[in-house]
Amino acid sequence: MAEEVWASGAVEGPTDESVLRRLATQVGLGITAVYGKNGKDQLRKHIKAYNRAALFSNWIVLVDLDHEAECAPPMRADWVLRPAPLLCFRIAVRQIEAWLLADRERMARYLRVPVSQIPTDPESLTNAKDAMVALAKRSRRSDIREDMVPRPGGGRPSGPAYSSRLIEYTREHWRPDIAAHTSDSLRRCLARLQEIVTGTT
Repeated sequence: MAEEVWASGAVEGPTDESVLRRLATQVGLGITAVYGKNGKDQLRKHIKAYNRAALFSNWIVLVDLDHEAECAPPMRADWVLRPAPLLCFRIAVRQIEAWLLADRERMARYLRVPVSQIPTDPESLTNAKDAMVALAKRSRRSDIREDMVPRPGGGRPSGPAYSSRLIEYTREHWRPDIAAHTSDSLRRCLARLQEIVTGTT
């Protein structure tokens, strides 16, 4: 029996942690601990420390592209000019929600909306989070609408249990291998994680 390979992680928030852990499970990678989870600015602030740690052990840093750059390579070079040998720095185009939307069938079933309403190319969305909220607003389930859609006048971009719902979906319903057929940045991330497991990096 092959010895399990382990890695530490760093992400923007709790939803991203659930995605990272689900991806790790998909490829058979163990996760020791996940750091960050306090926003993109804090993740950027500590990237040098994570990169130094990756001189000695596997580290996975997962971050949203957002509108920081037109595509992933310039952002990667700006964040980590000289990545350590054991650093896996992956960028979700343009938000982690695009990766979740890429499993169109399961997302439609979870949100209780027609699959025809789920974007066919989620990586092309200007804001995948806004698209997710808009879909939730059309849900046939009142609890989905209450949890994921912002309250009128509340001043928030999403509902009070938006993250909790996405974490539940990620853990119990999302199929990364299926979603990877639609999301190229997810496909590349899965391939890179698989290389860590097989030792072919």
